[in-house]
Amino acid sequence: MSAGRRSAAQVFVEDPAAPELSADDAHHLLRVLRLAPGELVVAADGRGTTVVCTFTEDGRLLEPAAPATHVSRPHPPVTVGFAPVKGDRPEWVVQKLTELGVDRIVLLSAERSVVRWSEGRLGHAMARLGRVSREAAAQSRRAWLPELEAPMPLGALAAGIEDLAVAEIDGEPPSTGHMAIAVGPEGGWGDAERSLGLPRVRLGDAVLRAETAALAAATLLTGLRAGLVEPAPRDRR
Repeated sequence: MSAGRRSAAQVFVEDPAAPELSADDAHHLLRVLRLAPGELVVAADGRGTTVVCTFTEDGRLLEPAAPATHVSRPHPPVTVGFAPVKGDRPEWVVQKLTELGVDRIVLLSAERSVVRWSEGRLGHAMARLGRVSREAAAQSRRAWLPELEAPMPLGALAAGIEDLAVAEIDGEPPSTGHMAIAVGPEGGWGDAERSLGLPRVRLGDAVLRAETAALAAATLLTGLRAGLVEPAPRDRR
């Protein structure tokens, strides 16, 4: 196991070679995790560069203990779009998609979306989700922070992704040909969204809640990318 995997924690900093802890990170390492001097902590910049450090005697500094390493961005990138639901479920979905290794997380403003943030609330909501994603990426030892994008219509997402598919119970099995999946709201896709004619991908044989479907999409796509999930026979190379 690498030193990074054996580390007691990971933090994101601007420059891993000269890591400076934020007040929140220092509090987390000192008061929550209660690290002892000499324990290993990974400092990452969220853009692929990491440095294994030791927690210092004063408990507020990190001392680089090895040269910086760079991890390539996973390929092909995995994108999951989902329509937020009520309550704290969007935070939970973003947390889990981050932990599973999704590279691009897109919130969707679907025709039948129940949750619609006003312009005044959008900035606050995205900042909160960004913190959740950052904490989840640190917890799961990700070298790359996922891209997190504000709500957009399905058509706008489709315009920028050639291999986008939508989750539908009567769709085809997931494949490496569609590494981007959009999950609709509880009420399903609207007529205008269906008229886009996007490919349909099935995530299972049961009717899933929107947040469950988003996690199922992430698990299947990252599993296909890692070779942990066998593709359907028609997709095997």
